[in-house]
Amino acid sequence: MSEKGQLESKKGARGVVPAIGIDLGTTYSCVGFWQHGQVEIIPNDLGNRTTPSCVAFTEAERLIGEGAKNQIAMNPSYTIFDAKRLIGKRFSDVTVQNDMKLWPFKVINGTSDIPKIVVTYKGEEKQFTAEEISAMILAKMKDVAEAFLGKLVEDAVITVPAYFNDSQCQATKDAGYVAGLNVLQIINEPTAAAIAYGLDMINDITCETNVLIFDLGGGEVGVPFEPSFVICTLSPSD
Repeated sequence: MSEKGQLESKKGARGVVPAIGIDLGTTYSCVGFWQHGQVEIIPNDLGNRTTPSCVAFTEAERLIGEGAKNQIAMNPSYTIFDAKRLIGKRFSDVTVQNDMKLWPFKVINGTSDIPKIVVTYKGEEKQFTAEEISAMILAKMKDVAEAFLGKLVEDAVITVPAYFNDSQCQATKDAGYVAGLNVLQIINEPTAAAIAYGLDMINDITCETNVLIFDLGGGEVGVPFEPSFVICTLSPSD
């Protein structure tokens, strides 16, 4: 049977879950899905609902999540974190140059001013873009969802910081595709928080209300103000 045929067979046997939501964070990531009228955050294989956004390379294997974070003290040069601070940026960007002074791993100037992370993996030097590292984390979150749901996951919505520009959003979307996901939409994190609040409080809010959305992340803090943002629900007949 061809590879495509095998994939179709798996889909038929296990089914395909509706879209998942992934919060690709600077320090931690998580994945959830809609069930019984609310979002359920999926625990990983260790039972944690958040997974460190960390990838490590050793002589024997590649580690993602807790396994990578737990060995960082012994393997700092080849344990990659903060990929979100690199994604979609140029090597010459002043923020990249400043961040590089704080990272224990090596970042070089690749082709067309694209930053490349240099590691040694299984005895060979490898170079990865921030998109590739992010794709590894997204693939991990996809695996977490599939293991929990017992179904294939194809579609996803991914959140990004409100300050991300078009280049950073597109790079995140590209990382999703590399991870095997069909990225339906990229939305900013404060908007996602506002939607979640609105869905959770829809029966309690009876009049027009101003709500301050405070997004406290591991790498950035966002407090956007959007007076025109309105949360509403649609009945089946709408």
